[in-house]
Amino acid sequence: MKALILVGGFGTRLRPLTLSVPKPLVDFANKPMILHQIEALKAIGVDEVVLAINYQPEVMLSFLKEFEAKVGIKITCSQETEPMGTAGPLALARDKLDDGSAEPFFVLNSDVICEYPLKQMLEFHKKHGGEASIMVTKVDEPSKYGVVILDEETGRVDRFVEKPKIFVGNKINAGIYLLNPSVLNMIELRPTSIEKEVFPKIATKKQLYSMILPGFWMDIGQPKDYISGLRLYLDSLRRNLPKKLSFGAHIIGNVIVDETAQIGEGCLIGPDVAIGPGCVIEAGVRLSRCTVMRGVRIKKHACVSGSIIGWHCTVGQWARVENMTVLGEDVHVCDEVYSNGGVVLPHKEIKSSITKPEIVM
Repeated sequence: MKALILVGGFGTRLRPLTLSVPKPLVDFANKPMILHQIEALKAIGVDEVVLAINYQPEVMLSFLKEFEAKVGIKITCSQETEPMGTAGPLALARDKLDDGSAEPFFVLNSDVICEYPLKQMLEFHKKHGGEASIMVTKVDEPSKYGVVILDEETGRVDRFVEKPKIFVGNKINAGIYLLNPSVLNMIELRPTSIEKEVFPKIATKKQLYSMILPGFWMDIGQPKDYISGLRLYLDSLRRNLPKKLSFGAHIIGNVIVDETAQIGEGCLIGPDVAIGPGCVIEAGVRLSRCTVMRGVRIKKHACVSGSIIGWHCTVGQWARVENMTVLGEDVHVCDEVYSNGGVVLPHKEIKSSITKPEIVM
């Protein structure tokens, strides 16, 4: 089986982290976002993953070589010379996806995090016999999205309504698809949208079916949703793989700590915290609802909440970092400095407090 992951795009909403690496390589819960998907695909028998890329291809390629061997799956690239939307990359990778076997292939958006019920999706797809399956998820505010109108009994999709003004349903496209190779014949080699141009055509033929995604779902392409996604992901780990969580007198709620990280005395960590490899958390530190990426040092009695601390940063003694502060790579926050929603570009030193949300260049 094959899969294509859509990794195009510049990741502007997740800057300054994406100034250092492409968005799919930004760490989420201590491993690159895209690795969560590749591992899930490998687990259900996918043996080749095609990455549709157009931004920093050389960085992606060096990453791929490392993880091909580690995960034991073939990873190839289909490189765009111009942004091709969400359907154009499928036409571009046609030869890689259609090997003549008529086997369906998966398509995933790279910044979607969930429990990836791909085995159930495969069974659902084979059972309904249509050309395409899409995963849908229920949301509280459907007016912000394109809503999928479907037959509740069979799952067959009738039509799509973009950002409805009145309530027509609460199920939206979750960015995970299973398509027969015949779908490739419907896509022209040009910038085009799978959601707005291809799926409506398949729905008109009554060949598009939707499966409701069990468990949580989040598009983690911006900081607020990234932090919400971490909470949902850790909550899912507690239910399904509690051994992966960290426990101890200094930990509250759901927390993961890499085994190479060092935690000092008198710390209070959690809930909803990820601490990456090689981090040093000194004595008396308070962490909650945050990600601390590889190689970070947080000095004595500092407090970090609701924030993302990028690779190899330092947070000084008694510093306070909160309210969706995002520190790019190698940022140094001096002792006793306060950051209230600061978005700090890489390689900066912050000597004075950031009292209201702003970008520090």
